[in-house]
Amino acid sequence: MPLTNEDVKRIESLGYKKEDFSIVVNGIRRLRNVNGKCYFLRNNRCIIYEHRPEGCRLYPLVFDGKDVVVDKLCPKWREVKITEEDKKALLKLIHKIYKIEL
Repeated sequence: MPLTNEDVKRIESLGYKKEDFSIVVNGIRRLRNVNGKCYFLRNNRCIIYEHRPEGCRLYPLVFDGKDVVVDKLCPKWREVKITEEDKKALLKLIHKIYKIEL
């Protein structure tokens, strides 16, 4: 999951070190995975839920390179309805993280 600077600061304010919970891939800071699962996932629950990154808040919405879609890896993907507001929020987040023009 890509992280914004605000995400990193918010999580660091909880006492975590960014070197522990994140890595940089192709110039983008991302949440670290441990054994294929998010660093903050314990007993199938997010231990920083109230402070989770923006991308996690928008999940299961993802950008497939062309459009905003629902990630079919999500067990409840068929129940998710994408609104225009959701699309705008995800595209704004992508712009913020990747610093690209919308």
